[in-house]
Amino acid sequence: MAKTKIKIAAVGDLHTRVNDKGRWTAHFAEISKKADVLLICGDLTDSGDEEEAQVLAEELKACSIPVLAVLGNHDFEKGRQKLIRQILQENNVTILEGESVVIENIGFAGVKGFGGGFDNHMLSMFGEDAMKAFVQEAVDESLQLDRALARLEQEFPDIIKVVLLHYSPIKETVIGEPEQIYPFLGSSRLVEPLHRRKVFAAFHGHAHAGKFQGATSGGVKVFNVALPVLNAVNTNLPFYILEV
Repeated sequence: MAKTKIKIAAVGDLHTRVNDKGRWTAHFAEISKKADVLLICGDLTDSGDEEEAQVLAEELKACSIPVLAVLGNHDFEKGRQKLIRQILQENNVTILEGESVVIENIGFAGVKGFGGGFDNHMLSMFGEDAMKAFVQEAVDESLQLDRALARLEQEFPDIIKVVLLHYSPIKETVIGEPEQIYPFLGSSRLVEPLHRRKVFAAFHGHAHAGKFQGATSGGVKVFNVALPVLNAVNTNLPFYILEV
């Protein structure tokens, strides 16, 4: 018996504000008709305020499919990320921070990720303590992702694996942003678990002026679904749908 195809809708960087009430209701209702699961790749809120999270939670009540998300850097701005996570999880949104979940025949794993740069220009753990701490954050996020994917492999050896991130794992999908800020848009350290665990595809946001699609050196598909990027490539619906 052939496995059923799953339609994954993805978007990042909604940057919800307190005056956004009603902005997303129709879109979430529409996407529920077109997809089987919705992924939101960070920057759920604009200024990291719990009131913004509450607005998004109300909007998401129009979504009748499972919703998975990771937090983004904006969600950490006021140090209220735990409140943001709690508000959304109380409203049927699964926030992944080194966790994984299975929906239909797809295993989803997610972390926020972090910066550090790409390929031969990746920052090394050398010098001042502040620099080492910066690099360590990216290492820790990569390890969290690897552990989440490993758990999926152990429980479901043949499952298709999809990853949610906020920061990019590759340079290709941040091209279009100023090169000077590449180290703050993602890190190649996030690629290692994608290859090791044979991930099918990864979604991220954060790079508003980046490129929509790319691939790792090992052939893993990577999609930059930051809302400004999607608006530039798709004028019909501010979500990307991938059939797996």
